[in-house]
Amino acid sequence: MKNPIFDIDNWKEITATLGRNKTRTFLTAFGIFWGTAMLALLWGGAQGLQDMLRGNFAGFSTNTAIIFPGRTSLPYKGFSKGMWWSLTQTDVDNMRRSIPEISASSAVSTISTTAVYGHKSYSTSIQGIESQYPLINKPVIYEGRFINESDQSNERKVCVLGKRVAAELFGTGSPIGKFVEMDNIYYHVVGVAGQTSEISINGKIDELILIPLATLQRAYNQGQNIGMMIFSCRDGDSPSAVKSRVERIIRANHPIHPDDKQAMEFMDVSEEFEMVDNMFNGVDILVLFVGFGSLLAGIIGVGNIMWIIVKERTQEIGVRRAIGAKPRDIIMQILSESIVLTTVAGIAGICFAVIILFAVAQATTEDGVTPGFQLTFTHAVTILFVFLTLGSAAGVVPAIKAMRIKPIEALNDK
Repeated sequence: MKNPIFDIDNWKEITATLGRNKTRTFLTAFGIFWGTAMLALLWGGAQGLQDMLRGNFAGFSTNTAIIFPGRTSLPYKGFSKGMWWSLTQTDVDNMRRSIPEISASSAVSTISTTAVYGHKSYSTSIQGIESQYPLINKPVIYEGRFINESDQSNERKVCVLGKRVAAELFGTGSPIGKFVEMDNIYYHVVGVAGQTSEISINGKIDELILIPLATLQRAYNQGQNIGMMIFSCRDGDSPSAVKSRVERIIRANHPIHPDDKQAMEFMDVSEEFEMVDNMFNGVDILVLFVGFGSLLAGIIGVGNIMWIIVKERTQEIGVRRAIGAKPRDIIMQILSESIVLTTVAGIAGICFAVIILFAVAQATTEDGVTPGFQLTFTHAVTILFVFLTLGSAAGVVPAIKAMRIKPIEALNDK
Protein backbone atom coordinates (compact mmCIF):
# COMPACT_ATOMS: atom_id res chain seq x y z
CA MET A 1 0.00 0.00 0.00
CA LYS A 2 1.37 3.39 -0.98
CA ASN A 3 2.06 5.94 1.67
CA PRO A 4 -0.26 8.92 0.93
CA ILE A 5 2.55 11.31 1.77
CA PHE A 6 4.74 9.97 -1.04
CA ASP A 7 1.95 9.13 -3.47
CA ILE A 8 2.49 11.26 -6.60
CA ASP A 9 -1.19 11.08 -7.56
CA ASN A 10 -2.15 12.27 -4.07
CA TRP A 11 0.21 15.23 -4.37
CA LYS A 12 -1.43 16.17 -7.66
CA GLU A 13 -4.78 16.13 -5.91
CA ILE A 14 -3.45 18.27 -3.05
CA THR A 15 -1.97 20.75 -5.55
CA ALA A 16 -5.30 21.02 -7.35
CA THR A 17 -7.08 21.52 -4.04
CA LEU A 18 -4.67 24.30 -3.03
CA GLY A 19 -5.23 25.92 -6.42
CA ARG A 20 -8.96 25.95 -5.81
CA ASN A 21 -8.36 27.28 -2.30
CA LYS A 22 -6.23 30.08 -3.64
CA THR A 23 -9.08 31.29 -5.82
CA ARG A 24 -11.56 31.11 -2.95
CA THR A 25 -9.04 32.68 -0.59
CA PHE A 26 -8.52 35.55 -3.01
CA LEU A 27 -12.26 36.12 -3.32
CA THR A 28 -12.70 35.99 0.46
CA ALA A 29 -9.75 38.35 1.00
CA PHE A 30 -11.26 40.73 -1.54
CA GLY A 31 -14.56 40.58 0.34
CA ILE A 32 -12.81 41.49 3.59
CA PHE A 33 -10.78 44.17 1.80
CA TRP A 34 -13.94 45.71 0.33
CA GLY A 35 -15.84 45.39 3.60
CA THR A 36 -13.19 47.22 5.64
CA ALA A 37 -12.71 49.79 2.89
CA MET A 38 -16.44 50.48 2.67
CA LEU A 39 -16.81 50.77 6.44
CA ALA A 40 -13.80 53.09 6.66
CA LEU A 41 -14.97 55.19 3.71
CA LEU A 42 -18.47 55.50 5.13
CA TRP A 43 -17.18 56.37 8.60
CA GLY A 44 -14.68 58.96 7.40
CA GLY A 45 -16.88 60.18 4.56
CA ALA A 46 -19.89 60.75 6.80
CA GLN A 47 -17.82 62.97 9.08
CA GLY A 48 -16.47 64.92 6.12
CA LEU A 49 -19.97 65.37 4.68
CA GLN A 50 -21.21 66.65 8.01
CA ASP A 51 -18.29 69.10 8.19
CA MET A 52 -19.13 70.41 4.72
CA LEU A 53 -22.81 70.88 5.57
CA ARG A 54 -22.05 72.47 8.93
CA GLY A 55 -19.61 74.77 7.16
CA ASN A 56 -22.59 76.25 5.33
CA PHE A 57 -23.93 77.46 8.69
CA ALA A 58 -20.62 78.40 10.31
CA GLY A 59 -20.74 81.72 12.10
CA PHE A 60 -24.55 81.87 12.27
CA SER A 61 -26.20 81.44 15.65
CA THR A 62 -28.24 78.24 15.63
CA ASN A 63 -30.67 79.54 18.26
CA THR A 64 -32.04 82.38 16.15
CA ALA A 65 -35.39 83.70 14.95
CA ILE A 66 -36.28 86.29 12.30
CA ILE A 67 -39.42 88.43 12.44
CA PHE A 68 -40.92 89.96 9.26
CA PRO A 69 -43.94 92.25 9.01
CA GLY A 70 -46.62 91.29 6.50
CA ARG A 71 -50.22 92.08 5.54
CA THR A 72 -53.15 91.70 7.88
CA SER A 73 -55.72 89.05 7.05
CA LEU A 74 -58.44 90.28 9.46
CA PRO A 75 -59.96 93.76 9.95
CA TYR A 76 -59.24 95.32 13.34
CA LYS A 77 -59.90 98.64 15.08
CA GLY A 78 -61.31 100.25 11.97
CA PHE A 79 -58.52 99.04 9.68
CA SER A 80 -59.47 96.76 6.81
CA LYS A 81 -57.70 93.51 6.10
CA GLY A 82 -54.79 93.51 3.66
CA MET A 83 -53.13 96.48 5.40
CA TRP A 84 -49.36 96.68 5.30
CA TRP A 85 -47.62 97.58 8.55
CA SER A 86 -44.00 97.99 9.66
CA LEU A 87 -41.94 96.90 12.62
CA THR A 88 -40.50 99.79 14.60
CA GLN A 89 -37.54 100.41 16.84
CA THR A 90 -40.04 100.61 19.70
CA ASP A 91 -41.02 96.98 19.09
CA VAL A 92 -37.38 95.96 19.28
CA ASP A 93 -36.74 97.94 22.48
CA ASN A 94 -39.88 96.53 24.13
CA MET A 95 -38.83 92.96 23.35
CA ARG A 96 -35.35 93.55 24.71
CA ARG A 97 -36.78 94.86 27.97
CA SER A 98 -39.56 92.28 28.38
CA ILE A 99 -37.96 89.04 27.21
CA PRO A 100 -34.83 88.18 29.22
CA GLU A 101 -34.29 85.00 27.18
CA ILE A 102 -33.08 87.15 24.27
CA SER A 103 -29.28 87.25 24.42
CA ALA A 104 -28.60 89.28 21.27
CA SER A 105 -30.76 91.14 18.78
CA SER A 106 -30.55 93.56 15.90
CA ALA A 107 -33.04 95.48 13.83
CA VAL A 108 -32.22 95.27 10.10
CA SER A 109 -33.29 97.41 7.15
CA THR A 110 -32.20 97.00 3.53
CA ILE A 111 -32.39 99.47 0.63
CA SER A 112 -31.18 99.04 -2.95
CA THR A 113 -28.54 101.50 -4.12
CA THR A 114 -25.60 102.08 -6.44
CA ALA A 115 -22.18 102.52 -4.87
CA VAL A 116 -19.76 104.83 -6.69
CA TYR A 117 -16.02 105.30 -6.29
CA GLY A 118 -14.26 107.39 -8.90
CA HIS A 119 -15.30 106.12 -12.31
CA LYS A 120 -16.48 102.75 -10.98
CA SER A 121 -19.99 101.91 -9.83
CA TYR A 122 -21.67 98.78 -8.51
CA SER A 123 -25.36 98.01 -7.98
CA THR A 124 -25.86 96.59 -4.51
CA SER A 125 -27.87 97.09 -1.31
CA ILE A 126 -27.27 99.09 1.82
CA GLN A 127 -28.09 97.17 4.98
CA GLY A 128 -28.56 99.05 8.22
CA ILE A 129 -27.66 96.99 11.28
CA GLU A 130 -27.10 97.40 15.00
CA SER A 131 -24.00 96.62 17.01
CA GLN A 132 -25.18 93.17 18.19
CA TYR A 133 -25.57 91.91 14.62
CA PRO A 134 -22.13 90.15 14.66
CA LEU A 135 -23.25 88.10 17.69
CA ILE A 136 -25.93 86.51 15.49
CA ASN A 137 -24.33 86.42 12.04
CA LYS A 138 -20.59 86.48 12.66
CA PRO A 139 -18.69 88.24 9.87
CA VAL A 140 -15.21 87.51 8.57
CA ILE A 141 -13.19 90.74 8.83
CA TYR A 142 -10.67 90.97 5.99
CA GLU A 143 -9.60 94.56 6.66
CA GLY A 144 -10.37 97.25 9.20
CA ARG A 145 -13.28 96.77 11.63
CA PHE A 146 -17.03 96.22 11.82
CA ILE A 147 -19.92 98.51 12.78
CA ASN A 148 -19.90 99.18 16.57
CA GLU A 149 -22.15 100.75 19.19
CA SER A 150 -20.43 104.15 18.90
CA ASP A 151 -21.20 104.26 15.17
CA GLN A 152 -24.86 103.49 15.91
CA SER A 153 -25.36 105.94 18.76
CA ASN A 154 -23.60 108.80 16.92
CA GLU A 155 -25.24 108.05 13.56
CA ARG A 156 -21.85 108.06 11.85
CA LYS A 157 -21.60 107.93 8.08
CA VAL A 158 -19.32 104.93 8.04
CA CYS A 159 -19.65 101.72 6.09
CA VAL A 160 -18.28 98.19 5.85
CA LEU A 161 -17.95 96.89 2.31
CA GLY A 162 -18.71 93.30 1.43
CA LYS A 163 -15.72 91.49 -0.05
CA ARG A 164 -17.22 91.36 -3.52
CA VAL A 165 -18.26 95.03 -3.45
CA ALA A 166 -14.75 96.05 -2.41
CA ALA A 167 -13.24 94.00 -5.23
CA GLU A 168 -15.56 95.60 -7.81
CA LEU A 169 -14.91 99.17 -6.68
CA PHE A 170 -11.25 99.03 -5.58
CA GLY A 171 -9.79 95.98 -7.29
CA THR A 172 -6.77 94.77 -5.35
CA GLY A 173 -6.25 98.07 -3.55
CA SER A 174 -7.28 98.72 0.04
CA PRO A 175 -10.53 100.70 0.48
CA ILE A 176 -9.90 101.53 4.15
CA GLY A 177 -10.06 105.27 4.71
CA LYS A 178 -11.61 105.97 1.30
CA PHE A 179 -15.08 107.42 0.70
CA VAL A 180 -17.87 105.68 -1.24
CA GLU A 181 -20.84 107.64 -2.60
CA MET A 182 -24.34 106.20 -2.32
CA ASP A 183 -27.41 108.29 -3.19
CA ASN A 184 -25.39 111.53 -2.99
CA ILE A 185 -24.10 110.69 0.49
CA TYR A 186 -20.43 109.92 1.13
CA TYR A 187 -19.59 107.13 3.57
CA HIS A 188 -16.20 106.56 5.15
CA VAL A 189 -15.02 102.97 4.58
CA VAL A 190 -13.90 101.43 7.88
CA GLY A 191 -13.80 97.74 6.98
CA VAL A 192 -14.11 94.92 4.47
CA ALA A 193 -16.05 91.84 5.53
CA GLY A 194 -17.65 88.62 4.32
CA GLN A 195 -19.38 85.62 5.81
CA THR A 196 -18.83 81.88 5.89
CA SER A 197 -22.47 80.99 6.46
CA GLU A 198 -24.71 80.33 3.46
CA ILE A 199 -27.69 81.76 5.34
CA SER A 200 -28.76 85.00 3.72
CA ILE A 201 -30.49 87.86 5.54
CA ASN A 202 -31.63 89.96 2.58
CA GLY A 203 -28.29 89.10 0.97
CA LYS A 204 -24.89 87.84 2.05
CA ILE A 205 -22.44 90.22 3.69
CA ASP A 206 -20.03 89.70 0.77
CA GLU A 207 -22.47 91.46 -1.58
CA LEU A 208 -23.75 94.22 0.73
CA ILE A 209 -22.64 97.54 2.16
CA LEU A 210 -23.31 97.70 5.90
CA ILE A 211 -23.94 100.95 7.74
CA PRO A 212 -25.33 101.82 11.20
CA LEU A 213 -29.12 101.41 11.27
CA ALA A 214 -29.62 104.87 12.82
CA THR A 215 -27.66 106.41 9.92
CA LEU A 216 -29.85 104.62 7.37
CA GLN A 217 -33.06 105.68 9.12
CA ARG A 218 -32.02 109.34 9.05
CA ALA A 219 -30.56 109.32 5.53
CA TYR A 220 -33.63 107.71 3.97
CA ASN A 221 -36.33 109.24 6.19
CA GLN A 222 -37.29 105.87 7.67
CA GLY A 223 -38.15 107.31 11.06
CA GLN A 224 -38.44 104.45 13.55
CA ASN A 225 -39.46 101.88 10.93
CA ILE A 226 -37.28 98.81 10.35
CA GLY A 227 -37.41 96.00 7.83
CA MET A 228 -37.05 93.04 10.20
CA MET A 229 -35.67 91.93 13.53
CA ILE A 230 -33.31 89.06 14.21
CA PHE A 231 -32.57 87.75 17.68
CA SER A 232 -30.93 84.77 19.34
CA CYS A 233 -31.81 83.22 22.67
CA ARG A 234 -29.67 82.11 25.57
CA ASP A 235 -28.40 78.55 25.74
CA GLY A 236 -31.20 76.32 26.95
CA ASP A 237 -33.94 78.63 25.61
CA SER A 238 -35.51 78.39 22.17
CA PRO A 239 -37.12 81.08 20.00
CA SER A 240 -40.32 79.03 19.84
CA ALA A 241 -40.66 79.29 23.62
CA VAL A 242 -40.80 83.10 23.44
CA LYS A 243 -42.84 83.33 20.23
CA SER A 244 -46.16 84.05 21.99
CA ARG A 245 -44.64 86.88 24.03
CA VAL A 246 -42.99 88.37 20.96
CA GLU A 247 -46.29 88.39 19.09
CA ARG A 248 -48.13 89.86 22.06
CA ILE A 249 -45.63 92.74 22.37
CA ILE A 250 -45.84 93.53 18.66
CA ARG A 251 -49.66 93.36 18.56
CA ALA A 252 -49.84 95.82 21.47
CA ASN A 253 -48.10 98.45 19.32
CA HIS A 254 -49.94 97.81 16.03
CA PRO A 255 -53.57 97.37 14.86
CA ILE A 256 -53.28 93.60 14.38
CA HIS A 257 -56.13 91.30 15.34
CA PRO A 258 -55.22 88.81 18.11
CA ASP A 259 -56.34 85.93 15.86
CA ASP A 260 -54.50 87.15 12.77
CA LYS A 261 -51.87 84.47 12.03
CA GLN A 262 -50.67 85.95 8.73
CA ALA A 263 -49.86 89.51 9.77
CA MET A 264 -46.33 88.65 10.86
CA GLU A 265 -43.83 85.98 9.92
CA PHE A 266 -41.92 84.33 12.74
CA MET A 267 -39.14 82.20 11.31
CA ASP A 268 -37.48 79.94 13.88
CA VAL A 269 -34.09 79.16 12.33
CA SER A 270 -33.30 76.75 15.17
CA GLU A 271 -35.93 74.38 13.74
CA GLU A 272 -34.02 74.30 10.46
CA PHE A 273 -30.81 73.44 12.30
CA GLU A 274 -32.69 70.70 14.17
CA MET A 275 -33.76 69.22 10.84
CA VAL A 276 -30.13 69.23 9.72
CA ASP A 277 -29.08 67.48 12.93
CA ASN A 278 -31.76 64.84 12.35
CA MET A 279 -30.42 64.36 8.85
CA PHE A 280 -26.94 63.85 10.28
CA ASN A 281 -28.35 61.23 12.66
CA GLY A 282 -29.94 59.51 9.68
CA VAL A 283 -26.59 59.50 7.87
CA ASP A 284 -24.94 57.94 10.93
CA ILE A 285 -27.59 55.20 11.05
CA LEU A 286 -27.14 54.57 7.32
CA VAL A 287 -23.38 54.28 7.82
CA LEU A 288 -23.87 51.75 10.60
CA PHE A 289 -26.38 49.76 8.55
CA VAL A 290 -24.28 49.61 5.37
CA GLY A 291 -21.08 49.09 7.38
CA PHE A 292 -22.66 46.20 9.28
CA GLY A 293 -23.73 44.64 5.99
CA SER A 294 -20.20 44.92 4.62
CA LEU A 295 -18.83 43.50 7.87
CA LEU A 296 -21.25 40.59 7.83
CA ALA A 297 -20.46 39.76 4.20
CA GLY A 298 -16.74 39.66 4.93
CA ILE A 299 -17.13 37.49 8.01
CA ILE A 300 -19.44 35.06 6.24
CA GLY A 301 -16.79 34.79 3.55
CA VAL A 302 -14.13 33.94 6.15
CA GLY A 303 -16.36 31.28 7.69
CA ASN A 304 -17.11 29.73 4.30
CA ILE A 305 -13.50 29.54 3.19
CA MET A 306 -12.55 27.96 6.52
CA TRP A 307 -15.26 25.29 6.07
CA ILE A 308 -13.98 24.58 2.57
CA ILE A 309 -10.38 24.43 3.74
CA VAL A 310 -11.28 21.96 6.49
CA LYS A 311 -13.28 19.83 4.04
CA GLU A 312 -10.58 19.73 1.40
CA ARG A 313 -7.76 19.18 3.90
CA THR A 314 -9.46 16.29 5.66
CA GLN A 315 -6.80 13.78 4.63
CA GLU A 316 -4.00 16.22 5.39
CA ILE A 317 -5.42 16.81 8.87
CA GLY A 318 -5.76 13.02 9.35
CA VAL A 319 -2.12 12.52 8.44
CA ARG A 320 -1.05 15.20 10.93
CA ARG A 321 -3.20 13.62 13.65
CA ALA A 322 -1.77 10.19 12.83
CA ILE A 323 1.82 11.37 13.23
CA GLY A 324 1.12 13.00 16.59
CA ALA A 325 -0.35 16.45 16.00
CA LYS A 326 -2.29 17.65 19.03
CA PRO A 327 -5.85 19.03 18.80
CA ARG A 328 -4.65 22.54 19.70
CA ASP A 329 -2.19 22.37 16.78
CA ILE A 330 -5.06 21.70 14.38
CA ILE A 331 -7.12 24.52 15.91
CA MET A 332 -4.22 26.97 15.69
CA GLN A 333 -3.61 25.98 12.07
CA ILE A 334 -7.18 26.84 11.03
CA LEU A 335 -7.48 29.93 13.24
CA SER A 336 -4.11 31.31 12.14
CA GLU A 337 -5.24 31.12 8.52
CA SER A 338 -8.42 33.08 9.27
CA ILE A 339 -6.50 35.62 11.38
CA VAL A 340 -3.83 36.20 8.74
CA LEU A 341 -6.42 36.42 5.99
CA THR A 342 -8.51 38.93 7.93
CA THR A 343 -5.52 41.01 9.08
CA VAL A 344 -3.82 41.36 5.69
CA ALA A 345 -7.04 42.07 3.77
CA GLY A 346 -8.33 44.38 6.52
CA ILE A 347 -5.17 46.50 6.66
CA ALA A 348 -5.16 46.74 2.85
CA GLY A 349 -8.80 47.89 2.87
CA ILE A 350 -8.15 50.53 5.53
CA CYS A 351 -5.09 51.86 3.67
CA PHE A 352 -7.10 52.07 0.46
CA ALA A 353 -9.87 53.99 2.26
CA VAL A 354 -7.38 56.42 3.82
CA ILE A 355 -5.91 57.23 0.40
CA ILE A 356 -9.36 57.85 -1.09
CA LEU A 357 -10.45 60.02 1.86
CA PHE A 358 -7.24 62.06 1.63
CA ALA A 359 -7.81 62.69 -2.08
CA VAL A 360 -11.43 63.76 -1.45
CA ALA A 361 -10.36 66.06 1.42
CA GLN A 362 -7.81 67.80 -0.80
CA ALA A 363 -10.31 68.15 -3.63
CA THR A 364 -12.93 69.76 -1.36
CA THR A 365 -10.57 72.17 0.44
CA GLU A 366 -11.83 75.74 0.09
CA ASP A 367 -10.39 78.96 1.48
CA GLY A 368 -7.88 76.94 3.48
CA VAL A 369 -10.63 74.96 5.24
CA THR A 370 -10.39 71.19 4.79
CA PRO A 371 -13.48 69.07 5.58
CA GLY A 372 -12.89 66.14 7.92
CA PHE A 373 -12.72 63.45 5.22
CA GLN A 374 -10.33 61.38 7.26
CA LEU A 375 -10.18 58.22 9.30
CA THR A 376 -8.68 58.66 12.73
CA PHE A 377 -6.20 56.13 14.08
CA THR A 378 -8.72 55.10 16.74
CA HIS A 379 -11.39 54.42 14.12
CA ALA A 380 -8.96 52.46 11.96
CA VAL A 381 -7.88 50.29 14.90
CA THR A 382 -11.52 49.79 15.90
CA ILE A 383 -12.48 48.59 12.41
CA LEU A 384 -9.50 46.24 12.22
CA PHE A 385 -10.11 44.90 15.73
CA VAL A 386 -13.79 44.20 15.01
CA PHE A 387 -12.99 42.44 11.74
CA LEU A 388 -10.14 40.50 13.35
CA THR A 389 -12.29 39.42 16.29
CA LEU A 390 -15.25 38.35 14.18
CA GLY A 391 -12.99 36.82 11.53
CA SER A 392 -11.30 34.70 14.20
CA ALA A 393 -14.68 33.76 15.61
CA ALA A 394 -15.79 32.70 12.14
CA GLY A 395 -12.92 30.22 12.06
CA VAL A 396 -13.64 28.71 15.47
CA VAL A 397 -16.39 26.28 14.39
CA PRO A 398 -14.42 24.96 11.39
CA ALA A 399 -11.38 24.61 13.64
CA ILE A 400 -13.33 22.58 16.18
CA LYS A 401 -14.64 20.39 13.37
CA ALA A 402 -11.10 19.84 12.16
CA MET A 403 -9.93 18.96 15.68
CA ARG A 404 -12.63 16.28 16.00
CA ILE A 405 -11.63 14.51 12.79
CA LYS A 406 -10.37 11.01 13.65
CA PRO A 407 -7.20 9.96 11.86
CA ILE A 408 -8.67 6.74 10.47
CA GLU A 409 -11.75 8.54 9.11
CA ALA A 410 -9.64 11.27 7.57
CA LEU A 411 -7.29 8.83 5.82
CA ASN A 412 -10.22 6.90 4.35
CA ASP A 413 -12.05 10.09 3.24
CA LYS A 414 -12.57 10.36 -0.52
